[in-house]
Amino acid sequence: MTTSPSPQVFHGTFIHSITPQDVEIIIDGLLVVSAAGKIVQIERDVSLEDVPKHVTSLGISDVLVNVLQRGEFLIPGFIDTHNHAPQWAQRGLGGGLEIMEWLNTVTFPHESKFKDPEYARITYAKCVDGFLKQGVTTASYYGSLHGEATKILAETCLAKGQRALVGKCNMARNAPDFYRDESSQESLDTTEDFIAHVKKLDPEGRLVQPILTPRFAICCDAELLAGIGKIAEREQDMMIQTHFDESPEEVTVTRELFPEFGNEADLYEHFGLFNERTIMAHCIYPNDYEIGRLKDRDVGVAHCPVSNSTGGAFGAAPIRTYLDKGIKVGLGTDSGGGFSSSILDAIRQSLIISNARAVMTKDRSVLVTLKEAFYMATLGGAKVCGMGDKIGTFAVGKEFDALRISTGEGVGASTLVEEDDVIDVVFEKFLMSGDDRNIASVYVQGRSVKL
Repeated sequence: MTTSPSPQVFHGTFIHSITPQDVEIIIDGLLVVSAAGKIVQIERDVSLEDVPKHVTSLGISDVLVNVLQRGEFLIPGFIDTHNHAPQWAQRGLGGGLEIMEWLNTVTFPHESKFKDPEYARITYAKCVDGFLKQGVTTASYYGSLHGEATKILAETCLAKGQRALVGKCNMARNAPDFYRDESSQESLDTTEDFIAHVKKLDPEGRLVQPILTPRFAICCDAELLAGIGKIAEREQDMMIQTHFDESPEEVTVTRELFPEFGNEADLYEHFGLFNERTIMAHCIYPNDYEIGRLKDRDVGVAHCPVSNSTGGAFGAAPIRTYLDKGIKVGLGTDSGGGFSSSILDAIRQSLIISNARAVMTKDRSVLVTLKEAFYMATLGGAKVCGMGDKIGTFAVGKEFDALRISTGEGVGASTLVEEDDVIDVVFEKFLMSGDDRNIASVYVQGRSVKL
């Protein structure tokens, strides 16, 4: 990780979301980042000639000004709200399988490899490097069930400079003998040990924080869910993540295992796992009552359009409803659950999914716009991860997590930018046809972290 011990100054075009429907494009902007990685100044309409005067007025001297050229701009870093880190090497496998068959034949055998710490160390290094390369400055990671391997994941994120929520996966039943926790109590004990390790690793939680991670109710009995709920009650600042209404099969099996609850919202709320700190992945098949509870409890939704549309069922989550009701929504790659680990692909697939939902419902009002997809990839994701006050936009006091985008011919990407393209067009072309080659630099807390 390349550190930046001194302040940084950027001049040029900055693009960020203000609301789900509003994107602000700042032309001739001046952005100053402190040595601690926080944004301390943003100004608009500053000519390049006037930059030295503005910088001097801030008491900064001998600082290199990063001048963004035509076709270059800054955007906030991408935020991946749902990511299974152990599945990094299994992407693309098992397409078309129903969820339980996919877990038992593809995923659980692969995740069991992380019993070997050395395998975990090698694979997680590639995983974190790969996501940073693609502009994911923040990720909410599920680890495997192995405590030692998940510690390695947290250590890797910290060493490489990625902001991350990292969770030891709890799963004590309905999984193969070779890949499940020995008991609910053993799962809880390993979780407590992992939490203590991460708190020691990053005491202030500046980059890496633990997150409670029951895989889903199918793999957890009441004892385990209750135990995780007690930890959540004790650790009032700790995030929670699990899966919610992911597939028809998952919904049916969950209700068979917990017949006392009529829906998953009531189930998780009963155990203290359904609140403003919760990230619920997928959320494809909620009923009206569950949507109301998502709103009332301020639960965040991790929308995973790639994996939702490549499994055994084509899942088109009601994202328009979530956005219109003010429910927090971010994007997730779901790593091995689909064919891509790119948030850019998730942005594009979210538009395809909304088109499909419009056709299925014969209602074009459900369409999601590109502006809304960009919001979900940045500020929306920050809010889902409990970090909306820290990252996701360019504002004084927020931390500088950003991507420097280059659309020039020399980058080798297929963003066909023409000489007369205005910045709105260049931005749209990047979102719809760009790739990691357009991501020239990646910054987390002001540090350059892309290899």
